[in-house]
Amino acid sequence: MSMKWFFPLFCAISLVFLSVFGISCVYGHLYPIKYSQEVSLASKKFGVGRDVIYSTINVESGFNKNAISSKGAVGLMQLLPSTAQELAQKLNIAKYDLKDPQDNILLGTYYLSILKNRFSGWKETLCAYNAGPTNVSSWLAKTEFSEDGKTLKKIPFKETREYVLKFQRNLKYYSKKV
Repeated sequence: MSMKWFFPLFCAISLVFLSVFGISCVYGHLYPIKYSQEVSLASKKFGVGRDVIYSTINVESGFNKNAISSKGAVGLMQLLPSTAQELAQKLNIAKYDLKDPQDNILLGTYYLSILKNRFSGWKETLCAYNAGPTNVSSWLAKTEFSEDGKTLKKIPFKETREYVLKFQRNLKYYSKKV
């Protein structure tokens, strides 16, 4: 009996297996879905989509709950301690830990909801989350960045432009998965 067919068949089956499971592993690494209970709770409480929360966490910290930025932002959603303190006061939260996923996701999602209510769209909201609401308000007041005072046609900070692009890539994936 000839074994000529065995190697090509083995290779074909291996390629199918790797293409199905290998891609899944890569996407699972690039776009993790963690802290689902905390994300669902915050999403319901503040009316922010889970896909938006997951996308923000991925862009901000890559799901590293102990992340600290060079500017001092902490945790999954990279909140500055001063911003977190203001948010916690508004929510009547006396004690919180920015490295605790539940606290960080709750406060970060609340901040997203505040910014979304202040600005016209998600693009402007994300710019405010990244560059600060004062900067976005300033940009919206200038015709070189906004024609209508509500929508940004141009984002002046390179870091914020890249942030929005990364967020949009994340959102494409998460909006299909969660």
